[in-house]
Amino acid sequence: MDNKIIQIRVEGQLTGVVGLESILADVAQWAKEKEEAEVIAELLSRVEVRNYIPSKIKEVYGKALLREYKKYLGQEVEEEVIAGLQVVILGPGCAQCSSLETNVRNVMAEMNLAGDLRHVTEAKEIGRYGVMGTPALIINGKVVAVGSVPEKKKIQQWLSEAVAKMA
Repeated sequence: MDNKIIQIRVEGQLTGVVGLESILADVAQWAKEKEEAEVIAELLSRVEVRNYIPSKIKEVYGKALLREYKKYLGQEVEEEVIAGLQVVILGPGCAQCSSLETNVRNVMAEMNLAGDLRHVTEAKEIGRYGVMGTPALIINGKVVAVGSVPEKKKIQQWLSEAVAKMA
C-alpha cells in the first residue's frame, strides 16, 4: 500500500494527499478515452478512500487532482496562481539541499515572514525550472542562487528585496 504523501496545491494551499502516486498510475491505466469529468470523479473517489476532502471544496479539489494527473501524464498544465511570498528550493535532497532549506526556513522565521516554501526533489520537475545545478534557490520566480548554499545574511537580503517589491 502506498503511504507516501504528495503535496498538491488546492486553492493556493499546499495539501498532503496519501497514496496519490499509485492512484495516478492506476487511473492512467483505467482512463483510456474517458472524458475529463469522468477522470475527475474517479480521482476524487479513489483519493477519498484515504484522505478527507471537505464537500465545500470538492470541485476545486477535483480540478487540482486533474492538474496533477495531467502532470503525471507529461502534459502541459497551467499552475495555480499564488499570492504572497514564494520560495522554491531545487535539489534531490542531498545534504547541501537540506542545509539550504533549513537556512531559508530559519531566516523566514527570524524575519517573521509568511510564505510558501517548497522543496522540489524530483529531477523531472527540477528540469522545468531550467536550472543547471543544485541546490538552487528561487524567490518569487527569480533564480537567486545555483550550486551553493548562500550565507544567511544573503538569503535575508534576497527575501527582504522580494517582500519590498511585493508591497
